[in-house]
Amino acid sequence: MRFASRSMSVSFFAAAAFALIGCASAPPPQASAPSPDQQRATALVQGGLDAGQPSPQAPESGNAAAQAAIAQPPSTQTPTPGAVVASAASPQAPAAQSGQLTPDQSAFIQNYLNRLNYMVYYNADSKIDPKYAKIAVSQANRWLIEKMGLSVIDYDQIEQNKKDQAAAWQTETGGTIDIIQYLAQKFNADVYVEIDFSLSTGGQAGAYTASAQGSMNIYETSTAALLGSVSFSGQPAFSPSSLDAAATNAIASAVWTMMPKVTDQAKSLVSNSLQRGVRYELILEKTPDSRIVSTFRRALERTVQEVDQISYSPGETRFNVYAFLPGDKVEDAVYSAATQAGLRDLNLVYMRGRSYTFDSGQ
Repeated sequence: MRFASRSMSVSFFAAAAFALIGCASAPPPQASAPSPDQQRATALVQGGLDAGQPSPQAPESGNAAAQAAIAQPPSTQTPTPGAVVASAASPQAPAAQSGQLTPDQSAFIQNYLNRLNYMVYYNADSKIDPKYAKIAVSQANRWLIEKMGLSVIDYDQIEQNKKDQAAAWQTETGGTIDIIQYLAQKFNADVYVEIDFSLSTGGQAGAYTASAQGSMNIYETSTAALLGSVSFSGQPAFSPSSLDAAATNAIASAVWTMMPKVTDQAKSLVSNSLQRGVRYELILEKTPDSRIVSTFRRALERTVQEVDQISYSPGETRFNVYAFLPGDKVEDAVYSAATQAGLRDLNLVYMRGRSYTFDSGQ
C-alpha cells in the first residue's frame, strides 16, 4: 500500500511536470480579430465614431495584397504569366503609333502617286506671247506622255473649255475659285503645273540665239494651294534660220530639263499631304436638321479615315473627308451613311474631281 501510494505520487508529479513542459513549448494562441460590433463599441467609447456612422470593415486579404503590390517598387514586381501590367507609358502607346500607316494604306498611297494626273498651263497674268506659251505647255505634255506614259490635257483643249465652261464655272462656284483650278478639277487632275517664263533673244542672221528663264509652280487641285516651285535658267539655244526657231529650241530645252524635277517634287509633296488619306470635299445642300447631319457625320466616320465638318447652315453643310479610298468608294460610303441617318433621298448633284455636291432630298 505504501509502495502504491508512493507510485501514485510519482505519477502525479510526472504528469504535472509534463503538462508544464507542454505549456511552455506550445506557441501562444493568436488573438482573434475583433468583430465589427466590437470595433464599433470601442470607437463609440473612445469618441472616434458617430452613432449613425457605419462600422469599419476589416481589410480583405485581396486589398492588402494590392496595397503591398502598389507599395513595391515597379522594378521588383513580377507579373503573373498572362497578366497585363499597366505602366505610366501605356496610355501614350496609341499616340506614338498614330502616324504609322498600315501596309494597305502605304500600298494605296504608292499606287496613287504612280498614277498622278497632271494638267499643265501657263500663267495667264504674265506677258508671255501665246505662241510661246503653247510651245511650253506642249513640250511639258510631250514629256509626260513619252517619259511617264500619262494621258494629258493639251493646250487647245484647255483653251476651248475656258470658253465652253465659263457659264458652268460661274453657276457652280460663283467665281470663288479660278477657272483654271475649276478646269483642273473637271479634268480630274491631281496637280496642275503653271509655267511662267521670259525669253532673252539675240544674235544675227545665220546665228540667232535665245534663252528661257522662269519657274514652274505646282498647285494642289482641290485647294489651289501652292505645293512647290522649281526655278530654271535655260542654256542659250542657237538657230541659223530665225529667232522663233531659236526661242522654240530654248523653251523645249528648259522644259525638258525641268520636268523630271517638277514631277519628283510633286510626288514628294503630295505624298506628305496623304498621311491622313486623300482629301475629298463633300457638300450637302438643304440641311435644316442639325441632328440628322450629326448622325450622318458619325456614320460616315465609321467607313473613312477622318471627317472634318467645316461649316453648317440650314441651306448647306460642308465637310472635308479623308480616306484611303478611290472616289467611287467614297461616294458609296456617303450613300450608306445617308441611309443610316434617314436621308434616303440623298442624290449627287455634280462632281468636280474630288469635290462632291449632294442634295439631301429634304
